Amino acid sequence: MTPLLSVVIPVRNEAQALPGLLDDLADLRSTGAELILVDGGSSDGTCELALGRVDQLLRTSPGRALQMNAGATLARGEYLWFVHGDTRVSAESLISLQKALSERPMWGRFDVRLSGPGLALRLIGAMINLRSRLSGIASGDQGVFVVRQRFEALGGYAPIPLMEDLHLCRRLKVLAWPRCLRPPLVTSSRRWEQNGIWRTVVLMWCLRLAYYCGVSPEKLARQYRRGSLL
Repeated sequence: MTPLLSVVIPVRNEAQALPGLLDDLADLRSTGAELILVDGGSSDGTCELALGRVDQLLRTSPGRALQMNAGATLARGEYLWFVHGDTRVSAESLISLQKALSERPMWGRFDVRLSGPGLALRLIGAMINLRSRLSGIASGDQGVFVVRQRFEALGGYAPIPLMEDLHLCRRLKVLAWPRCLRPPLVTSSRRWEQNGIWRTVVLMWCLRLAYYCGVSPEKLARQYRRGSLL
């Protein structure tokens, strides 16, 4: 029987965070959803933690777009749901997703909340959600879900090292505006905490602007890894 949903989880060295996500998704899996973990070269035991807790475990070269495309190729579900390994999913979010899928939207995404404490991180999450609602564009942290046949017709994620989520969403929203689900996914705030909250905000906005202005994703990826536009 074809499952309604295949959950594709790209990971690399997520041994600390992954068990929590798999706990969150266990009930969803028990009701027939397919879980596909795509590892991009972990060295911390991530794959071992997933044994027996996912339906398919795939190892690929690192690269989120490559990993997600590889997982999508194996998926059997009517819908694909791309969930990062450092995400937490509440029961309310799963109920919202199941209700939305029963109405057969072409695609959609979740609101997001950053995991760390403090008003600044709450404000950043609210800004991400507002930007997404106004633009019809979602980041990978927002758990994009999409009809598998439509994803395949568009050629999947572009094989680029950064902005693959924006590239896909720009093509999808030409066809339909995303379904926006309010119960938020909780995503790790480690990037903001490690690199500085407002420094990271400015960097991400500048990278997005540069991408829209035609700067290559390869150059942007190098700048992202350095944490600087200089």
